[in-house]
Amino acid sequence: MSDKLRKFGARWAAGLALTLAALLQVSGDLRLDPIERLDTFIAGLRMRLAPAVHDPRIVIVDIDEKSIARIGHFPWNRKVMAQLTARLTEHYGAAAVGYDIVFAEADDSSGYGVLAALAHTDLKDVPGFAQKVGGLKEALDYDGLLVKALRDKPVVLGYTFTDAERKGKLPAPAFRVEDLNGRVVPASGSNGYIANLPRLQDAAAGGGVFTASLDADGILRNAALLVRIGDGYYPTLSLATVAAALGASPPKPVFAKTADQMSASELATAAPEAIGLWTGSGKERRQLQVRVGENLSDAIEFRGPGGRKGGAFTYVSATDVIEGRVQKSLLEGNIVLVGTTVPGLNDLRPTPVNPAYPGVEVHANMIKSILDDTIKFRPNYADAVDAIVLLASGIALALALPLLSPLPAVLLSLGLAGAVCGFNYYAYHTLDWMLRLGMSLTLIALLFVLNLAWSWFFEFRKGRALVSRFGEYVAPELVAKMAENPEAYNMDGESRELSVMFVDVRGFTTISEGLSPKALREYINLYLTAMSEDIRSSHQGTLDKYIGDAVMAFWGAPVAFADHASRAVATSLLMQASAERLNRDFLKRGWPGLKIGIGINTGHMHVGDMGSRIRRAYTVMGDAVNLGARLEGITKVYGVGIAVGAATRLAAPEFVYRELDLVRVKGKNEPVAVFEPLGKAADLAPGVLEELRDWDAALALVRAQQWDDAEHRIEALRAAHPACGLYQLYLERIAIRRAQPPGEGWDGVTAFDTK
Repeated sequence: MSDKLRKFGARWAAGLALTLAALLQVSGDLRLDPIERLDTFIAGLRMRLAPAVHDPRIVIVDIDEKSIARIGHFPWNRKVMAQLTARLTEHYGAAAVGYDIVFAEADDSSGYGVLAALAHTDLKDVPGFAQKVGGLKEALDYDGLLVKALRDKPVVLGYTFTDAERKGKLPAPAFRVEDLNGRVVPASGSNGYIANLPRLQDAAAGGGVFTASLDADGILRNAALLVRIGDGYYPTLSLATVAAALGASPPKPVFAKTADQMSASELATAAPEAIGLWTGSGKERRQLQVRVGENLSDAIEFRGPGGRKGGAFTYVSATDVIEGRVQKSLLEGNIVLVGTTVPGLNDLRPTPVNPAYPGVEVHANMIKSILDDTIKFRPNYADAVDAIVLLASGIALALALPLLSPLPAVLLSLGLAGAVCGFNYYAYHTLDWMLRLGMSLTLIALLFVLNLAWSWFFEFRKGRALVSRFGEYVAPELVAKMAENPEAYNMDGESRELSVMFVDVRGFTTISEGLSPKALREYINLYLTAMSEDIRSSHQGTLDKYIGDAVMAFWGAPVAFADHASRAVATSLLMQASAERLNRDFLKRGWPGLKIGIGINTGHMHVGDMGSRIRRAYTVMGDAVNLGARLEGITKVYGVGIAVGAATRLAAPEFVYRELDLVRVKGKNEPVAVFEPLGKAADLAPGVLEELRDWDAALALVRAQQWDDAEHRIEALRAAHPACGLYQLYLERIAIRRAQPPGEGWDGVTAFDTK
């Protein structure tokens, strides 16, 4: 024994020291960020590996691309929502309906207000007109139609909290601060809210908060069951929908002790063990207890990757519900959540299982956990269990590994790691315990490396490390230029004038649905490759990122170009030509056609290495960048392939432009002139310049409200160029403005309320 002590004593001592140091992490006396991140990764991996077991009790009515294509842009008018609500409650007999939507604004889309105004002004002398309009009031009161559909139905309306603004009407709180008998119960929330119209909320069975609270790394992992707004505690959408389905009384906190049994310090940090829902009456009255964690929140158990193909929940299209094409058995007696999975409607959340997880399915997962009583939690003794697992594995390896040859040491380490993982899996899926695993696995790895004398050292390369990092973002030819003088470049944030570009594929959802996964991968790879080559190689742009099928790039950093706007515009024209070439090739293969929209803006932007401790990127930010993204979206409206801002046109005067409009985009107060670059004058087809002169004259007539002359000129342009959707758009606008004159103070600006 003494010989072994002399031979292995130092390694035993080092191993035990490592084990004790790891114990500090588990006990909370030491928090190492890498270990915390490893635990976070393992928790996400555990959910990603778990099979998605389908639950027929919860159905998601999806306001999807199909529904929007059939009914129109979302948000829909309240008449449509009333039809949807009535279908779900009266025809299909849903146990409860939860709307992951807020109805904060009155719906005047029926036009009744205009008719009523005419009845008292221009058409007041028309016999019977006012009476006829009065008779239409009920049918054209779309909010009133939704009120009727909601009344006496198990429908829960969603709402959100904000920092300060108060809009709409909150439902009655589950309980108030004064009901806690002196207890202080911490909860997330705010003093402000954006809630539903009072008449809608009064008619609904309840309301629920759907605000998502992301972790510091921007990932959604936890969801509240109750939030605090002012002095009231309000259920979230998932809890409120379950209560409506079960016919339960408002949720109440369940404490281990009464207020009289608590000390002053306990009252100040009172944490309920659960949230109670009382159902039934008399002898049938029972309480459903939902475990709750810190700040009245719980971990979300994500089941599958989410979405229609995720497998965990049934998805049905909203338009199929409205038109009665859904099997009644899918919805009858089940809980229904109404939400959207369309990317442009901003309800996709970054989660451990999917960076674009449907927000409505987050509520579905919480509802399933509540119904099944499988809320994942850390029991009060979780730290002790973690410590026992770590000590047992650490001491066993610290003492055994020095005695073993390499192969048995490898087998023992792997076997012990597998046993620790197996116990953690059992605790999670059977006991609903959330135990930490990162420190135990890290300790096993460290002890293995220590005892086999394997040491890893990070070797730092000398020389042009900065240039190597920039190679991740810019073209090789620019890296070569930077290598000539690396001291002149850095990744620190700075503000300078740049030109930014956003590119997006039109109708990509439809394209993806029409191709097999293999064909879609080849389709998108060919497209992204062609666009990237045009950006980087042809005009030396900086490729910022891919966002699904979208591409973001900028010019003027890290290498400064005085002609960055010209390079961006020239690239956009080249990309459109490449897209046409790809389109011909795709059509020959029997694939859907390719059409892209490009937005370019020039202005002062913040550029540099930005991000979190987890991930960083060399990118641009600022109002000018946001405007570039808006311009890309505007191309759809005007039927053009490229839209640039006035600053880009001014900075790249060698190109010929067609003015599209003066617009006020969402988030901006000042109007912006928008132009379509057509190319350099020498490259334009005969007659283009003459067409532009006619168009400029017509546009001036539109802004002067000379509708007849403007219409005459634009009709002539459309007849000569029927493929140009811009002219048709303006003819439609003239018809609207002739019927509803904008008035003398009209500035000719078109406002966009969406991104």
